[in-house]
Amino acid sequence: MRRGLFITLEGGEGAGKSSQIELLRKKLTDEGHDVVITREPGGTPGAEIIRHVLLSGAAEKLGSEAEAMLFSAARSDHVEEVIRPALEKGKTVLCDRFIDSTRVYQGGEGKVDMDYLYQLEELVCENVWPDMTLILDIDPEIGMKRANSRRTGKQKPDRFEKQQMDDHIRRREAFLEIARREPERCVIIDAKGTQKQVAGRIWRALNPLVGKRGRGRK
Repeated sequence: MRRGLFITLEGGEGAGKSSQIELLRKKLTDEGHDVVITREPGGTPGAEIIRHVLLSGAAEKLGSEAEAMLFSAARSDHVEEVIRPALEKGKTVLCDRFIDSTRVYQGGEGKVDMDYLYQLEELVCENVWPDMTLILDIDPEIGMKRANSRRTGKQKPDRFEKQQMDDHIRRREAFLEIARREPERCVIIDAKGTQKQVAGRIWRALNPLVGKRGRGRK
């Protein structure tokens, strides 16, 4: 059986990844793909526990290298239990964040040596790498307004959302730098505008890759 496609969505807070991944799932399903949606950190019961620890800020006091190891532990479980099996069955996997978020959030700000992160990636991912990464790019001020508006009731911002605007600006630049370094894998998507407009940009970027893999409309 032909290996499935592995597509990751990346970007800063409020870029619209969660909304767009669901729209993309529907489009790909209509085109005949068997689609799996997942996310990082998370995707398995064990990895979701680690997600809670990381996003709550409970692990922050352990230091950035320890956090990177926790992300990698979650990713290892995620790759082996969800992503690799799905790809081996020929499914299309859509993942909300993957290796690039670790590079940006733990490495891009100079907190963790990038060679250390690359070694963790090689150990955890082995031969499971994205076929395409869509980097949803948006002005951090607009992104944070979106992130703040989507919270309801007593829901609080996570440890990354509540950081200073300068942090969000640096992360945006780090994502764009990854795209410049790896243009064969990464595509920058303008995340401004309506959901429909952004979805159209995503599909135009993906169509050359996925168009040949669909099995026709169901």
